Amino acid sequence: MTSLLDELQLADAMPPEYLAAPTSELHERAARARNILGDRLFILGHHYQKDEVIRYADVTGDSLQLSQIAGSQTADYILFCGVHFMAETADILTTPEQAVILPDMRAGCSMADMANIDQTERAWQKLQEYFGDTIVPLTYVNSTAAIKAFVGRNGGATVTSSNAAEMVEWALGQKQRMLFLPDQHLGRNTAVKLGIPLEQMAIWDPVKQKLELQCELEDVQVILWKGHCSVHMNFLPKHVEILRDKEPDRNILVHPECTYEVVSISDYAGSTKYIIDMIEASEPGSKWAIGTEMNLVNRLIKDYPDRDIVSLNPYMCPCLTMNRIDLPHLTWALEELVEGRVINRITVDPKTAEEAVMALEKML
Repeated sequence: MTSLLDELQLADAMPPEYLAAPTSELHERAARARNILGDRLFILGHHYQKDEVIRYADVTGDSLQLSQIAGSQTADYILFCGVHFMAETADILTTPEQAVILPDMRAGCSMADMANIDQTERAWQKLQEYFGDTIVPLTYVNSTAAIKAFVGRNGGATVTSSNAAEMVEWALGQKQRMLFLPDQHLGRNTAVKLGIPLEQMAIWDPVKQKLELQCELEDVQVILWKGHCSVHMNFLPKHVEILRDKEPDRNILVHPECTYEVVSISDYAGSTKYIIDMIEASEPGSKWAIGTEMNLVNRLIKDYPDRDIVSLNPYMCPCLTMNRIDLPHLTWALEELVEGRVINRITVDPKTAEEAVMALEKML
């Protein structure tokens, strides 16, 4: 089995002619290949993808939703327009005979990369020394298959931004403490929502291999992994304060991957689906500032022209890794399939998949 590093080193294997081809030609070729493949192919498109890619998706959604949909399909090929960890989950939930394909192997998530399995195993050993067998691990679905497997074999579960509150309550009902990785902000915002004081939350720094805390060791309830989403970190309290001053009637709606300081002063906070549903249910003419990835914000602006929607950060740009897949890579992947060649197949070894399923099933 090739490693992720090996896969990434092969990521530039796309012939250069795809980058040189006119956009109109690529669309014609992509549509032709899609038509030839028919029901042997199913394309999943994450909400954060470019419009040029989303137009070919059979379904759009968030990461776990798409992976679950992948698991219900009978198509030979599942082409995932998302990122590496999402395609891993899709491979775990599909059959060995189905091929899960990521058009560009460089499509990743900086947050998921902030918790590798070696760091996590070292942290777990140290935390066991501190706290004994009093911790349940939870991992955000924005994590690698190896991290999901670690959580599964240690009695924990995965969480989404939609069900984080339920899963944190579940974890703290199992044992005295929980470890939440890799996104400290979703963990912190969820714990605060459930009434856990900030002072009873510690942060594990995987680089320094150190626990940062503001209380006595025995008072710690929540251990947060020191990771974050690089996109959502770009929404700052000052952006909220400026809008409050200039436009007090504008609703501020953010993702819980934003910092506690931003979430606590916003009007609403919730998952990607929550954000989409809020805008869909809103009144025409209502005003919104949204703190999440820019491709999604732009799509909401286009889909709801009768709402006044802006980005909370006016200088925001799309996520460079979530946004990696483009029309040339999509067309290349489709045309290779037409020729009977499967490129950029994502595979998870059986043991990792089995343990990761344990974590996923606890949540589901």
